[in-house]
Amino acid sequence: MVATKTQYTLNPSFSHLVGVAVILISLCIGIGRRVVFDWFDPLHCNALINRGSWLDSNKEIWQPDGCMLHQYSPQTAGRCLGSRQTIFIGDSVTRRLFYQFAHLLDPSLPTAPKEDGLKHANHTLHATSGSLVSFYWDPFLNSSHTFDIVSKGIALQNHSNTYGTKQPALLTLGGGLWNLRYSDLSGGLPAWEANVENLIHSLPSEGPSDNIVFLPVEEIIPSKLSPDRAKTMHSSDIDAMNSDLYHRIYTSHPVVVHPKANLPIALPLVFNEMLDSSYTQDGIHFSDSLIRTQANILLNLHCNENLPKHFPMDATCCRSYPLPGLLQLMSITVLFGLGVYQLWISRPEVIESSPLFVMGVAILLIFLADRTGLWLKEQKLFSAWTFGLLCLISLGAGLLTIKSSDKDLGFLNREQTDEWKGWMQVAILIYHYLGASKISGIYNPIRVLVAAYLFMSGYGHTTFYLKKADFGFLRVAQVLVRLNLLTVVLAYTMNTDYLSYYFAPLVSLWYMVIYVTLAVGSRFNDRTPILVGKILLSAALVTLFFHIPGPLEFLFEILARIFAIQWSAKEWAFRVKLDLWIVYVGVFAAVAVIKIQEFQLTDSPRWHMFQKIAVVLSALVISWFLVFEINQESKFTYNYWHPYISCLPVLGFVVLRNANATLRAANSQIFAFIGRCSLETFIIQYHLWLAADTKGVLLVLPGTRWRPLNFIITSIMFIYISNQVAHATGALVTTLCGQKPKATALPTTASTDGPSHPQRWVDRLADGAVSSPRQASFHKLWEKPLNANYGTRLALIGGAMWTLNLLWPKS
Repeated sequence: MVATKTQYTLNPSFSHLVGVAVILISLCIGIGRRVVFDWFDPLHCNALINRGSWLDSNKEIWQPDGCMLHQYSPQTAGRCLGSRQTIFIGDSVTRRLFYQFAHLLDPSLPTAPKEDGLKHANHTLHATSGSLVSFYWDPFLNSSHTFDIVSKGIALQNHSNTYGTKQPALLTLGGGLWNLRYSDLSGGLPAWEANVENLIHSLPSEGPSDNIVFLPVEEIIPSKLSPDRAKTMHSSDIDAMNSDLYHRIYTSHPVVVHPKANLPIALPLVFNEMLDSSYTQDGIHFSDSLIRTQANILLNLHCNENLPKHFPMDATCCRSYPLPGLLQLMSITVLFGLGVYQLWISRPEVIESSPLFVMGVAILLIFLADRTGLWLKEQKLFSAWTFGLLCLISLGAGLLTIKSSDKDLGFLNREQTDEWKGWMQVAILIYHYLGASKISGIYNPIRVLVAAYLFMSGYGHTTFYLKKADFGFLRVAQVLVRLNLLTVVLAYTMNTDYLSYYFAPLVSLWYMVIYVTLAVGSRFNDRTPILVGKILLSAALVTLFFHIPGPLEFLFEILARIFAIQWSAKEWAFRVKLDLWIVYVGVFAAVAVIKIQEFQLTDSPRWHMFQKIAVVLSALVISWFLVFEINQESKFTYNYWHPYISCLPVLGFVVLRNANATLRAANSQIFAFIGRCSLETFIIQYHLWLAADTKGVLLVLPGTRWRPLNFIITSIMFIYISNQVAHATGALVTTLCGQKPKATALPTTASTDGPSHPQRWVDRLADGAVSSPRQASFHKLWEKPLNANYGTRLALIGGAMWTLNLLWPKS
């Protein structure tokens, strides 16, 4: 029986059934949650102040239930508050919150009162942003001054010349513990309840400030209290006081959840849930880091709705999503409408045969996921154990799906490069999902994986052009459209920046560099000295272009003036320079492989000895690199070395992976499957699977405790949609650019016998095999994708994009 090469595939009907079922169930869960649970709290303002948990054991990442906190910097906090006043009234617990709030606004401000014996006094701090932060000492909350502020908002009288007549931005009241500690003086719990009632009823209809916060009576740690405090302060009394406070506030002032409606009184019960006995020494006053998180919650409550409504949307607590602009809505509607039209006209047996419909549905789902509250978003959490476990599970899945061919598939064959892209993409996805970028020992190898993608790009394109010598515009159009179609569509439909999806622009840039390098004087490409000289000259010119100040900025200025394209030259230069020479390493590797094949060096009797030496050196180089990168002080230190050394582990892996025929004939089918849609997974992860433009993670099931199950659900949706979009994009490339009449395989792919199977996109572009079973009938311009019309089609699309850029509202 003749052995045939097998390829990892799922039963098509089963995989589609699972993918579609998970998407439909997720949509039902999202709609149901919005209708049932979020009806009275659509912006999660009450979730921000009433429900949450610590994600980490170090109590550094507080996670409100179902939404993302924004970590306010002095700049963003200053822009929110401007020159307005923020008032705190209460006891020593409130005073600590006052100091941490002021310190968030201006790190130069103190975090505690001076040791001058005036702790029980009023304090005023001026932030560099112009904001005034005031604290008034009133532990019983019963002074006439407190009632004047609450009822009339007169605290600004002494500062009217500087701060105008605007009411305070935020008024925070906190007390209760002194009523227990000095019950004989204060009147105890009855006096507390009566005073709270009077305060609440003294509130004017307009409110003395934009937001009023009544702090819950702080929970105590009885085991750490001093003997005198322990005699009078009891947890049961504090529970009773908070229960009374809750009912009085929400009975007198029903909850209004929209920030613009000026929440009458916010009672942040989560402040007590955040407390931990290991973060206090006296049982009452807790650590600065914990109180700083409470201060950040107050800023989220007051400021989130005022944050700019553009990407990245990394704050979803107490913040509404912006309505899509007219042009953005038109982009989504036109894409989806054309997809429905194609589906209706073509009436295919399977929906996948209508690529425009698949693309339209995918974009609509991506928009719903990351630009609406249909599904929840929460913050990332890095866990070394979780990272290791996910990597081991992925490795196990890859090893279990290894298949071997009955023949040597060749050096860097198609299946192998798909597998390579696949396992690298899995590692990058895990890295992004867990937010591991702050871990230098993980960041550094991930940078090498990105460099390896660029190495493959340089190797593959150089091999094609040196063997095929096809420098026609059709090939250029096919590659660029394939690389950028999804990215450009997302830039318009999600109202983002094209360069923010940096990988597609990066590989597009390097493709054009390779094309120009080899196309200029292409008739001399068979002369090795001239070819090497052209490559070295190209490397020198590109290096000068990105290192000399001015040329890139000038180019981006032209793009801004003519095409209304606003890109950051600084950010783009950083991305390019980080992997400046790895592409040229791939180019030289392709030249070397072609010359080895041309001169039949593998038939030399010394070749096997050379192979063994190369394998040993590669193992030593990779070992050295791992030791080197783990001992770097930080990822910024490593970034300095990366452009110079990233080629070493990449080349080492290439040598080890192709060390013998057995390794070249084997490949992991599940990794190859991911590799064939790696471009889509890299781009779509920004909005679907991750969330908030990669700043958070997507949750279908509400509740932080369901994160593992959410990971599985969103992963199924994510991979299924990415795979469908990959096939749809390939078919759309054929529709837009046409195809060659005769199929020829890419020279990087070894020819194989056996049943046909899906090809990677770059091969399908080369041999013109991308097509859908049935194409929709459009206008004559689109009806027949012949070579004579593809330039016109692309020109029309470019003109439409130019028009959109000119008309698009500026942020």
